[in-house]
Amino acid sequence: MTSLAVPFTAHDDTHLGVVHLTVRDLPKLTAYYRDNLGLRVHRETPGFVAMGTGGADLLHLTGSPDAPRPARTSGLYHFCLRVPERRDFARWLAHLAETQTPLAGLVDHRFAEAIYLDDPEGNGIELNWDRPRSEWPDPSIVIRLGNGRLDTAGLDALMDGAAPWTGAPPETDVSHIHLHVGNLDEAERFYTGVIGLTRIMDFPGQAVFTSAGGYHHHVAFNVWNGRNIPPKPEDGAGLRSYTIALVSDAERHTILDRAATAGFAATETPAGPLLRDPAGNGVILTVA
Repeated sequence: MTSLAVPFTAHDDTHLGVVHLTVRDLPKLTAYYRDNLGLRVHRETPGFVAMGTGGADLLHLTGSPDAPRPARTSGLYHFCLRVPERRDFARWLAHLAETQTPLAGLVDHRFAEAIYLDDPEGNGIELNWDRPRSEWPDPSIVIRLGNGRLDTAGLDALMDGAAPWTGAPPETDVSHIHLHVGNLDEAERFYTGVIGLTRIMDFPGQAVFTSAGGYHHHVAFNVWNGRNIPPKPEDGAGLRSYTIALVSDAERHTILDRAATAGFAATETPAGPLLRDPAGNGVILTVA
């Protein structure tokens, strides 16, 4: 990767869009995201399902029954679905309990509350409610104190008089994505130098968290799957691509020019130009 001499910072309103997964059992995964997590099917064609909560798509699933899934490659650690209100988050947790959905963790990140789980094919998911930004601690405090225990009693109390579960609320969005990479420095140079995100915090030598507009993180990446791991095969099961929504065509052209200078070629797709980060993770640039 060629270094870029002139710095660039993405607009504060930059955010994430659609996460696109390749899955082996499309009907099973569609049912999971619908029945367990509360997404709706927006569109369906042979081998493809688009899902969300009635507005913009949040999740695309492409079926590929023979897709390989080798261990210890780059790819998805987890993607995060976020709800706007804490009571929405409480309803989500209650619904997961009612459906006996296996969970991987219940965590207070101090800036957000989180539920971790894996879909039936092992794709990592975080369900999230952000505290008001005015209450976020300094990132150094988050690193020093680590995660806390989720206040399940407080969430349960919010269910008194709560409306029945009808699925994830319309305002649900994809707040961040966390990736496996083989080299932290290369990934950081791409996401900060080319895409224009800003480093917010890091676990030295392990993980880096980057964002636009001072958000706690839009894109994080780690080496917890191993250093110098190979890229996930492009036809492999797991993360196919994810979308970064930019504020203008001009900014997208700037990023594409910076990518070309740094040695990253864009591929045109129906959704927009696709770049691959140094670990091979697909990033599609759209304009919100």
